[in-house]
Amino acid sequence: MASEISPKAEISPKAKIGNNCKIFPFVYIEDDVEIGDNCVIMPFVSILNGARIGNSNKIHQGTVIAALPQDFNYRGEKSYVRIGNNNVIRENVVINRGTYRDGATVIGDNNFLLEGTHISHDTVVGRNCVFGNGVEVAGDCVIGNGVIFSTGAIQNANTRAGDLSLIQAGCAFSHDVPPYIIAGGTPMEYGGPNTTILNLAKIDTKVQKHIASAYRLLFHGKTSVEDVIKQIRDQVPDGPEIQNIITFLQGTKRGIMCKQTA
Repeated sequence: MASEISPKAEISPKAKIGNNCKIFPFVYIEDDVEIGDNCVIMPFVSILNGARIGNSNKIHQGTVIAALPQDFNYRGEKSYVRIGNNNVIRENVVINRGTYRDGATVIGDNNFLLEGTHISHDTVVGRNCVFGNGVEVAGDCVIGNGVIFSTGAIQNANTRAGDLSLIQAGCAFSHDVPPYIIAGGTPMEYGGPNTTILNLAKIDTKVQKHIASAYRLLFHGKTSVEDVIKQIRDQVPDGPEIQNIITFLQGTKRGIMCKQTA
């Protein structure tokens, strides 16, 4: 089915638009843009060079996709924003493209970005994440699957948020937030396993107890992260979730929240 494109939209003839899209008046789309099938682009959206947008995405008013990176290292190289499928991007969201040649900011599938969210250059977002109103994610961050950011949360540069973690409203973090936990406060504190989301993800209650045991060792002990990893291997029954925790801890470069020793 042909796309429905308003004659009041300003779209480069070089842009590639898929089938069955609906593009409203006053949308602005530049040359080097590719949009998949079944997308809805609401009024006053700007989609700039380097945007690669998948299928069945809905992008609301005032959003800017593939804005130039806010990075002093940017020298005008060709870079990208790559957005997957079935995302809802609400009003006034800004997503910057990558800084270096062929670099990319990546948004996976089935994410929900509420009003005023800002995803900065070279950040990688998994799938099934929720970003509350006014969430700010700095450059070069990594966000796992099923992560929830409450209103006004701030993730500082070069940090990670692990799978199924919950970042509470209004907090800022400069160290990694491990998988499956609730994190919040100023300074950020460990708030226990994210049991509501773990239940929704159908993670067995026995496994949830193992997750809690691993994090007791991490957040209540007084040893280094390296020693905690050894303790988890020795004391906590193994499984995919525990391996995910261990791999996350091993990969930290900025340190773990509340546990900055390496």
